[in-house]
Amino acid sequence: MKQDDRPEVLVVAALMPWLMERLHAGYRVHDRSHLDTASEEARTAFEAAAPRIRAIVANGEAKVPRALLERLPAAEMISVFGVGYDGVDVPAASERGMPVTNTPDVLTDDVADLGIALLLAIARRVPQADRFVREGKWLKGPHPLARKVTGARLGIVGMGRIGQAIARRAQAFDMQIAYTTRTPRDDVPYRHYPDAAALAAEVDFLIVITPGGEATRGLIDARVLAALGPDGYLVNVARGTVVDQPALVAALREGTIAGAALDVFIDEPNVPPELFAMENVVLTPHMASGTRQTREAMAQLTLDNLDAHFAGRPLLTPVPG
Repeated sequence: MKQDDRPEVLVVAALMPWLMERLHAGYRVHDRSHLDTASEEARTAFEAAAPRIRAIVANGEAKVPRALLERLPAAEMISVFGVGYDGVDVPAASERGMPVTNTPDVLTDDVADLGIALLLAIARRVPQADRFVREGKWLKGPHPLARKVTGARLGIVGMGRIGQAIARRAQAFDMQIAYTTRTPRDDVPYRHYPDAAALAAEVDFLIVITPGGEATRGLIDARVLAALGPDGYLVNVARGTVVDQPALVAALREGTIAGAALDVFIDEPNVPPELFAMENVVLTPHMASGTRQTREAMAQLTLDNLDAHFAGRPLLTPVPG
């Protein structure tokens, strides 16, 4: 029997079938995405394979902690399907000289599109209007008036690739755009504010598109929401951890802010049940990059980074170490 000398890789997340098929074609794949519920036999098989695993494939939500890396002495690189990689212990990987790659750029347009779509949906009450018609309420009278978007003031928390793409789209609505980042950018024409609270106090809509991780955990807190005020709307297409979720629920319930449109949550797919009954909320299931075209491009880049590593070529999209 011919020996299978393909590199062995460990998958630690539920990935799209298109990517899994291609991984299986070029690599010996060990799937640990459901190890917590796996049989004892599967756990034993993983332990036997661990010393031979040379790469890890994750997604933006998967955890790749130091403890896992220590169990994989032969691991050489981590390829992340997604732009966010806050679940990966990058310092631990860097200590081993282990590069980490992600999939930036290819999802920029989709995330920016959904950010604007959610802004329009919550301001113009699109989901609520849909239910209004379906439930026969239009027969009894007109739908409540909504909030105008054109010419409104937009604050963007984060001004990276996606933040700038959101700003370009907002310009088509003649919105007045401002932003906050740790340091002002010289390459954008928008007004900079020193922090999220200062920005929130000056805008009608606040879109959050900053990286996750400990540095931004709870960045949008009760103080920021109070600054946004009873006529302000929050849109989050970043990470659930960036928003203080209990504070947001309280702000929506008490009318501290006018409404929120959320694509991300702290403990996905679990969503605070209090949000389900609120009419001033729009909820989507972390679908910002969820188009077939973009997910396939993300999968291809994930695979291309993996292939480049094992071919000795430069990685396409390494993250900072």
